[in-house]
Amino acid sequence: MKLSVVIPAYNEEESLPPTLRALYQTLAKHGIPHEICVTNDNSKDGTLQVLQQLAATEIPTLVYYTNHGPNGFGYAVRYGLERFSGDCVAVFMADLSDDPEDLVKYYYKMLETNVDAVFGSRWVKGGKVIDYPPLKKFINRIANFIVKMVMGINYNDTTNAFKLYKRETIEGVKPFLAPHFNLTVELPLKAIVRGYSYAVVPNSWTNRKYGESKLKIKEMGSRYFFILMYCLIEKYFSRGDFRKKSATVTPQTVSR
Repeated sequence: MKLSVVIPAYNEEESLPPTLRALYQTLAKHGIPHEICVTNDNSKDGTLQVLQQLAATEIPTLVYYTNHGPNGFGYAVRYGLERFSGDCVAVFMADLSDDPEDLVKYYYKMLETNVDAVFGSRWVKGGKVIDYPPLKKFINRIANFIVKMVMGINYNDTTNAFKLYKRETIEGVKPFLAPHFNLTVELPLKAIVRGYSYAVVPNSWTNRKYGESKLKIKEMGSRYFFILMYCLIEKYFSRGDFRKKSATVTPQTVSR
């Protein structure tokens, strides 16, 4: 099963080299067939030049695109999700806040269980956060509690972008609506509502070493709420129109 890793990147010239090297070395060490797909979200720094150099000299599985617009985290991820070539695809952060070894665990969990998606959780046994800003952590826990209660699900880390989906699952949750960080909520909630199976694996999160976070919490409240309400309405009022279609056996006509 070929793994694609979609990485949105805006002004990440410092973060990308250690992130891409660690990711490539880890996946190569485990012998996982893969491609690393970076969407340069119209960066204003040297992100594109860094990608060109790494692809040419160090990382043969690296492919990259430039999204000239519209721009934003969600648009950048969506750009990659429309272009990856693997059998499954993970969303991974450019700042190495996600651990490549956790991605390996996701991949083998999907192989072993044949689920449609694997979700990470930083808040279950085995999960951890390192240098997590206290205010951000407080808001995160409140937001995930609200999502859990409103949607009636057991999963407690919906806002965690680091997830793995089969190609069929990504096709099944289209069309994408969210242009910003609320895409991280749209993808798993649609998958759950539409009947795709998933497993939860503990994962770790480490605060970035370079640059600054692109997530602006004060701008995202209403956008997360919009996606949450959309998924809630789909869950109770769509009459199953978007649910995963079960495999059926086509009756065979026998000639006599």
